[in-house]
Amino acid sequence: MIADRLKFKHRAQITVRNNEIDWQGIVHNAVYLHYFEVGRMGYFETIGFPIVIGPGALEHKVVIGRNELDYRSSARFNETLDVYTRIAWIRNTSFALRGFIEEATTKRLVAENVSLHVWLNQETGEPALVPNFFRMLVRKFEGEDVLITPLTVPDN
Repeated sequence: MIADRLKFKHRAQITVRNNEIDWQGIVHNAVYLHYFEVGRMGYFETIGFPIVIGPGALEHKVVIGRNELDYRSSARFNETLDVYTRIAWIRNTSFALRGFIEEATTKRLVAENVSLHVWLNQETGEPALVPNFFRMLVRKFEGEDVLITPLTVPDN
């Protein structure tokens, strides 16, 4: 169970649709990754860092380097799910988001997620320092409930 659930300030709601159900009558395992992505995109928008594609897109490149998912119970058609998301830490070139999904009425834990994100240089595709503006957006939203390590620039 999520021990620090009170640290999660962002919530998105999803209603399970029929096309997300597999032959066993439960949400297909791959769909949970989509649910967590909905939570992450909503989180970024809430803190003032909306991710958009096309004209007006941010000039930043952030990719997922690792995505862990623990299934706790099965979600079913027409259930309303609450997807909670938070940034747990920010280091030099990466940050981690944690999330969990619970059924909205019963609060039954459905799944937990940790995703590691890497900030990349737009031109080279190499890891780049997570910029201060992003650190400040996260600190403003999360307060002291996030570990943000000071920027360290390697010697050349």
